[in-house]
Amino acid sequence: MVKLEASKQPKQGTIVLSPGGPGVSGREQLAGPDAVGLQISTGGVFDLIGFDPRGTGDTIPFSCFTNAFTRSNYLLKAPSYLNSSDTALGQIRATGTALANACELNAKDTASLIGTGYVARDLIRIVDALKEGGLLNYWGFSYGSALGMTVAAMFPNRMGRVVLDGVVNPLDYFSGRDVSLITATDVSFDGFFTGCVANPENCALAQLTLNAQELSEMVYNLIYHVKFTPFVTGPDAVTDIIDYTVLKKAIQAALSTPAIWSIFASGLHGLLASNITEARTLLQLTNPLQSPTIFPDNGKEATSGILFSDVPRERVNTTAFPQVVEELYTTSRLQGDLYAALVPSYRDWPFKAKGAYLGDFRAKTKNQILFVGGALDPITPLPNAYNASAGFEGSVVLEHGGYGHTSPADPSLCTARAIRAYFVNGTLPANGTKCEPLFGLFSNNTREEALALLDAS
Repeated sequence: MVKLEASKQPKQGTIVLSPGGPGVSGREQLAGPDAVGLQISTGGVFDLIGFDPRGTGDTIPFSCFTNAFTRSNYLLKAPSYLNSSDTALGQIRATGTALANACELNAKDTASLIGTGYVARDLIRIVDALKEGGLLNYWGFSYGSALGMTVAAMFPNRMGRVVLDGVVNPLDYFSGRDVSLITATDVSFDGFFTGCVANPENCALAQLTLNAQELSEMVYNLIYHVKFTPFVTGPDAVTDIIDYTVLKKAIQAALSTPAIWSIFASGLHGLLASNITEARTLLQLTNPLQSPTIFPDNGKEATSGILFSDVPRERVNTTAFPQVVEELYTTSRLQGDLYAALVPSYRDWPFKAKGAYLGDFRAKTKNQILFVGGALDPITPLPNAYNASAGFEGSVVLEHGGYGHTSPADPSLCTARAIRAYFVNGTLPANGTKCEPLFGLFSNNTREEALALLDAS
């Protein structure tokens, strides 16, 4: 764990944070550049704790490979997108089976111990160790909302002030059929093009046309084109080629973070104009070597171990694969094939998480939960927040109007003040309160500017 002590006195307690994933380090979140913003957003009167859930970092590490070489070979071989080639489905099934075999060989002693149900119990143990009254104060992002709802359903009388930001539908997540994640993805991508033509001075793509629909079709055609004709930007066959997978990952990164939309637009313009220097900016959005981690990173293995073990085998309908894939493709033209690539792996996963919560996510918590959802969130859309809130009596939904994944991605003083007021005073906004972002699209304003305004208010 990592603790950031309160910056103001008197201290009001401790908030435990979860950045999402699964498989993402909470220590990394709190030890990195997000720490100051999280402290300001919670009023500065709480200690903040970031922790690595089981399977992540040093906490019961889930590692299926005996060395970095075999891990790298797997990552290079395993397709991330079902449409990346005509042979991708076979490769996904084969590499998924190989991963399951490797994990059974090298990680069978820990594989059943890293599920969300056990992590929920770990959160309560953290609360007990703090000796601050026995209630959990918690801010969970993305998958962290699934973890938050799990602990709330299992221990409703132990809930303090809980904010779930970027809400996963828990019933979908724990069934391995999470179509709801991408219901707003294409709409969010449309917003990128609309924002581009409205702000041509900060969007290089607008040099090609000021028609958003035309830009959209250009980029969709580009995605298809690089599948067969990848763009080479340098001599390294691994890091200097922009192919279908690299481009789709750059799009995913950009949709989650509107602050990089100008950079992303420049990279797309470079591809369309055959400008190598511009196009290379896309590689900066997808190359993990650009941002080395402070703490150990189990990467895709941790994500797979938690995600697949969380879904009981009896809930996996192996005969419904074609229907699920079709539903994903129909839901999102842009990212349906990313989530479709996960579906075959549920079939072959040999482990089942012990201590799993198998209930219906309905509970009356000691204190009301604040759900924060965005209608334009490309990964966790607003209906998820309302669907989840319906199961927790008295909970409230705050509608964040910005783009990006979770509320900090497109800052709003209204949203930030509501979250701060809830943590500091226990004051909840009216259910359905709508908050708009502080800055416009392609404004190139920084989150630091938004935090300065929040800190001064």
